[in-house]
Amino acid sequence: MTTAAGGGTALLTDRYELTMVAAALADGTAARRCVFELFARRLPDGRRYGVVAGTGRLLEALERFRFDDADLEVLAQVVDAETLEWLRDYRFTGDVDGYPEGELYFPGSPVLTVTGTFADVVILETLALSIFNHDSAVASAAARMVTAAAGRPMIEMGSRRTHEEAAVAAARAAYLAGFATTSNLAAGQRYGIPTAGTAAHAWILLHDDELTAFRAQIAALGTGTTLLVDTYDIRTGIEQAVKAAGTGLGAVRIDSGDLGELARQARDQLDALGATGTKIVLSGDLDEYALASLRAEPVDSYGVGTSVVTGSGAPTAGMVYKLVEVDGRPVSKRSSAKESRGGRKSALRRFKPTGTAVEEVVFGQGAGVPDPAVGPHDRVLPVPLVRDGKVVADPAHVELEAARERLRAALVAVPWEGLKLSRGEPAIPTVFGPEA
Repeated sequence: MTTAAGGGTALLTDRYELTMVAAALADGTAARRCVFELFARRLPDGRRYGVVAGTGRLLEALERFRFDDADLEVLAQVVDAETLEWLRDYRFTGDVDGYPEGELYFPGSPVLTVTGTFADVVILETLALSIFNHDSAVASAAARMVTAAAGRPMIEMGSRRTHEEAAVAAARAAYLAGFATTSNLAAGQRYGIPTAGTAAHAWILLHDDELTAFRAQIAALGTGTTLLVDTYDIRTGIEQAVKAAGTGLGAVRIDSGDLGELARQARDQLDALGATGTKIVLSGDLDEYALASLRAEPVDSYGVGTSVVTGSGAPTAGMVYKLVEVDGRPVSKRSSAKESRGGRKSALRRFKPTGTAVEEVVFGQGAGVPDPAVGPHDRVLPVPLVRDGKVVADPAHVELEAARERLRAALVAVPWEGLKLSRGEPAIPTVFGPEA
């Protein structure tokens, strides 16, 4: 069986991609030179920016986009023999340009531009959208949480709240956005993300009493471990935790209740017991709004699960993949509320001399259309990712650590009101230039 993690990716697609290829091969349009763009018409409700995530995963998936014999056996019931032979030899031979991973995007930003024959590029639509819509949604939510946490580290712990493969991708996107660690071991293995985790309530319930459970955990993991103190009575739990570990206990975790009030009480109790260096970790249905409300409380770190892996109310980035050019001729969709702008495009971001972003300029790249003047503080956003089917991306544009730093710098450049959790316009406006 092929899987998203280790096998081919060619069947991670919608049937109509292949039936379009079959029809295009039959009528002679398969070889027409086309440009597709991946972009969001609007940001999810209440959001002021989006975070580009998934570029590295797409490039990995593209290299494994092959149809093996088992795939072709399935597809024999879908397309004709000529198309099967075309698919047997399929290798993407086109070009891809896109925003570096960790960059911000706004409505209309050409996040990804894919160029090649119609058959070559239409077949990638579902794969590209499934990766970018999921990963960008998670990264965008996670970035808001990182801002709300105000420098306190966070562990991503939402694996049990989503599909097993989505959990790995979500851990990667959350780490890109600034989370410190993940509980997901597969994400640690695949992407080098630091992992963290100690014990759940089941560990406490396994033992005859709380003190025995704490002592056993400390014997296995050392006094620097984190003890979960809310299985029964929190005040008693903290007392037993310090009794078991001494005043050098690493941390206590509280997973339920009025977290702000409980954090204050826990800090007072720990200090009174002499455990002044013991940290307080909070978890339990936290999202960016809950994190913001806890900013003044004596909390050292957070564990976030469901809200981050589901995009905190926006589980998809709402991106689309549209044909915008055929044989050098701009084409566009004009149906109501789903319009697209024809022609190949690029974009730049303008900044004040102080480094504050002021607008995103999307401009056409058609024949005879001059590029806008690029000032000393402007930055052109799309970069080469694939040329003639070969990945040429600068590692700095797709590697996780570089993406984390890129996003951090991008958020520093956003006007302060653009980081608010309240509803409002995008953090910076999108301006469409000539033929864009």
